[in-house]
Amino acid sequence: MTNDIQRFDRRDSALVLAHILFAFLALLLGGVAGVLQGLVRGGAIKLPYEIGYYQLLTAHGVLMALIFTTYFIIGFLYSGIAKTMGGHLLPIARSLGWLGYGLMTAGTALATVLILLNKATVLYTFYAPMKASPWFYVALVLVVVGSWMSGFGIFTHYRYWKRTHNGRLSPLFAFMAVVTMLMWLIATIGVAIEVLFMLIPWSFGWVETVNVELSRTLFWYFGHPLVYFWLLPAYICWYVIIPKIIGGKMFSDALARLAFVMLLLFSIPVGFHHQLMEPGISSVWKYVQVVLTFMVVVPSLMTAFSLFATFELHGGSLGAKGLFGWLKKLPWGDVRFFAPFMGMLIFIPAGAGGLINASNQMNMVVHNTLWVTGHFHLTVATSVALTFFGVTYWLIPAVTGRVLTPLMHKLGIAQTIVWLVGMFFMSGSMHTVGLLGSPRRTAYTTYQDHPDAILWMPYHVVMAIGGTILFVGVLMIIFNVVMLLRAPKGYTEYPIAEVRDAAETTPAIFERWSVWVGVLVVLILVAYTVPVMELLNNPGAGAKGMVTW
Repeated sequence: MTNDIQRFDRRDSALVLAHILFAFLALLLGGVAGVLQGLVRGGAIKLPYEIGYYQLLTAHGVLMALIFTTYFIIGFLYSGIAKTMGGHLLPIARSLGWLGYGLMTAGTALATVLILLNKATVLYTFYAPMKASPWFYVALVLVVVGSWMSGFGIFTHYRYWKRTHNGRLSPLFAFMAVVTMLMWLIATIGVAIEVLFMLIPWSFGWVETVNVELSRTLFWYFGHPLVYFWLLPAYICWYVIIPKIIGGKMFSDALARLAFVMLLLFSIPVGFHHQLMEPGISSVWKYVQVVLTFMVVVPSLMTAFSLFATFELHGGSLGAKGLFGWLKKLPWGDVRFFAPFMGMLIFIPAGAGGLINASNQMNMVVHNTLWVTGHFHLTVATSVALTFFGVTYWLIPAVTGRVLTPLMHKLGIAQTIVWLVGMFFMSGSMHTVGLLGSPRRTAYTTYQDHPDAILWMPYHVVMAIGGTILFVGVLMIIFNVVMLLRAPKGYTEYPIAEVRDAAETTPAIFERWSVWVGVLVVLILVAYTVPVMELLNNPGAGAKGMVTW
């Protein structure tokens, strides 16, 4: 196949690039809010009267956790679908992608303006009874519906490929993309119900009160699979891209598909482990969902096994000796490998922290402390973000017809190291001071010079230092993205790994979607039917809206 044939269709490139660049715009704006927030928390600066700490906290969470991730993921998935299933997108899939992009961008712009106007300072979880402008919730609807349109575009292209290829096993990237968007679609049903049928009528004044516990339950039905919506594209990179970059082959297609099916099944009906400290939910149903939460550990361990088996087999093929000889054979000077690999390593302590958060007794110690903030800064802000950065270094050149220069490798590795150093200080301090009881979601305060609060202050200062270093990392990745857009013209391969010859055959049942969706529906009904019915039958007095800012 010639390079000309392998090049991206310009129309597909435009769609992918639009999503990736908007993602980095959100990262920059969210980074500004984040560093200011950290400096305030550390007592280094005071904000002007017109700007509130919680306003910054809302902007940081929405732009980083929701907007940056969603745009990047959709752009990445569309690129892989186009590359592995025919070389270009179907016109209907491309049109749905642009429709989704337009709706999401309109919603993002509206939500950002309202946050800046201090009309929606409700943090990214938008917990009731704090009440934002009703148009903030309308903006959220636009973002979610837009993402659905993009998902339908991926499903449409995938279905067409399956129909025209006589039931052949789909490419692994495409299979994983479908799992990712299927998880997102099913998970966002919960937050869509919350926003459409509870928060919008309540915020417009059509109803006087809202059922707080039910609204939070619907949010966390969405909130935990959101974490895996972030992680699954990183897993795609680890499984499908990294083996090709290091010059090796994928350990097992079948194991990779099994891991993704298990993540789909066990990542959605587990939201109660975020609500272990909340009243109104029976401990029995909390226990059921904690058990399902721990099931998610299995596919994560399978992923770790597959990845390190890939590295060891590749090292052995190059003559590596000893238990860790394969480490010397990895391309440490290649930022496309280095950044995601650092993300993989950080996921080890990040995953261990997740087990603590989901354990009832240990969760009592860390719940609503800075430990939790430190945990998800290791997961989404390190494991996921560094993987996305690593993808960026080859994805932008691949879709724009440019080449990654040696200088860009060096700049990328420098940016990765800066990010790791900043996160070491910030997340490390968050974990430590969280164990000392320092609460999350609070601005700078010494609690009237309480001795415990005074003890927290040095850790908050270190958090501010780490946050400042991370902001330097944000500026570096933005600079690197600009450099990628101006890189020399040429051909860059879209790296898709082949499976090793000795790998087992992949069973066809993995692509019988009705089976897995059916099992997932059963698990959701088991986990949520009774507790949700209890919340509907015993709604309590309800809560009126509160504006606390």
